[in-house]
Amino acid sequence: MAEQKQLSEEEAKKQLRHFFAEMPHPIPLVLFCDPAGKNEPFAEGARQVIRAIRELTDKVTLREYPLDHELAKEWGISRSPTLVFAPEAYKIRWLGAPLGHEAQTFMEALSIIGYQEPGLSKEALKVLAKLDSPRAIKIFVSPTCPYCPLVAVNGIRAAVARPDLITLEIIDILANPDLADKYAAQSVPQAFANEKLVGLGAQPEELFVASLAALEPQRVFIPDSDAEEIACDLVIVGGGPAGLTAGIYASRSGLAAVVVEKGVLGGQVATTPMVENYPGFTQVGGKALVDVMVTHALEYVKIFPGEEVQTIIPGEVFTLTTPRRRYKARAVLLATGAGYKRLGAMGEERLAGRGISYCSNCDGPLFKGKKVIMVGGGDSAVTEALHLDNIGVEVTMVHRRGKLRAQERLLGSLRKSGIPVLFNTELAEILGGTRVEAVRLKNNQTGEESTLPVGGVFIAIGYAPAVKLALSLGAELTPDGYIKKDERHRTTVPGVYSAGDVEGGYKQIVTAVGQGSEAALAIFEDLINPYWIKQKKG
Repeated sequence: MAEQKQLSEEEAKKQLRHFFAEMPHPIPLVLFCDPAGKNEPFAEGARQVIRAIRELTDKVTLREYPLDHELAKEWGISRSPTLVFAPEAYKIRWLGAPLGHEAQTFMEALSIIGYQEPGLSKEALKVLAKLDSPRAIKIFVSPTCPYCPLVAVNGIRAAVARPDLITLEIIDILANPDLADKYAAQSVPQAFANEKLVGLGAQPEELFVASLAALEPQRVFIPDSDAEEIACDLVIVGGGPAGLTAGIYASRSGLAAVVVEKGVLGGQVATTPMVENYPGFTQVGGKALVDVMVTHALEYVKIFPGEEVQTIIPGEVFTLTTPRRRYKARAVLLATGAGYKRLGAMGEERLAGRGISYCSNCDGPLFKGKKVIMVGGGDSAVTEALHLDNIGVEVTMVHRRGKLRAQERLLGSLRKSGIPVLFNTELAEILGGTRVEAVRLKNNQTGEESTLPVGGVFIAIGYAPAVKLALSLGAELTPDGYIKKDERHRTTVPGVYSAGDVEGGYKQIVTAVGQGSEAALAIFEDLINPYWIKQKKG
């Protein structure tokens, strides 16, 4: 095992050396630090990452200066550490260190700057070409957030595409908690432009640049013209466990299949701190498990991340459109999963991203040493409460029933942790001005109300199925709001199938994987002998 790991590391280094050797432009980096400051561990982390890269290439150079250096004053740099990328060509700064998930962002930045190719879609470039005034972008990120690299890389691409107008600061909330507090960026990723919030959460690049241009969040992007067209047998909408597995099985069956995912590959699994019930792994981080799945799927199927399917037009051949391209397919598999349920409490919408979070793995580190509540009583709520407690957050669980619904193993861990639980208690209102300051709780048995001062509210009350596309096709839903399907995962629309959490049932990774494989095999058999043709003849 150790020999295999060593060979794997050597192969990775070999590939990276080749990657940098092909790079046409050098990448000068400038690091400003305060050796005596409290953020020196972040500075050392940045040094180590850059040192590791410089061992593989001489294309990356590094100069380091103390924070009181004349150059820092000239460039207006006052925070340690601050990493400046190619200062003669671009205005890109990183306030913090490229650690955790942000190592991915760092490597993307080196690639984009080294090739001087923003890598944006034609539609995104058209939007940026119309900019006629400066944009000062601030993107708040966390090393523990798998969604952050998508937004940070969008910012880097935009800054490289329009260096004349765009400046970028990537701000690590762990290294700069005061800035996160100032901007009330207590849920990451968040993007600001010219001091205005333009993005909360992950955005595809077209929506990112559209929000940047409008200086306010955009929810819909309409391209100026038709995008590139891809013809295939099957389009799988959704890149979670069900969609990725379906891609593998469909391709192995001989179908030309593609996976289109609007957000982060892996879905909810990517934000799960620890998975303990997936066969073959006693314990595995959610992101690590997703990486294994994605790597496997890429051996068989093309994956298009960061694309949202906006319309599906049925027919003998289905036409699916995204902001980047058009797809033609003989069948469609909806593996769209489910999103976080909102509580609907007073103040929830107003304070979203201002101390309210649905992902402890993404936002938890910012609340270290603070008091928060976790609303919910199932596996997800207990898992996330344990994670918060483990990283030093003072958490109290709030559950509307008299008993938690989590697995016994999780309940045992909860008892050992000593995390308090308020039973038969509902969150009536979230209080605060520009950020969460307290909550109003109500005992649903006695009617008694109380106010609890907290700095954050984490909500894990389940998931709502993503059925918008299914409804647009006229597919029927179950009484619970999930996609109605038969034993072969056929929806009520011929040629359209479903798999994963969008079908309801047990919301487990292994269940989604099984459904994905079943659906793919059923689609293969149906495309050979289309059942809808038989139904018409009958």
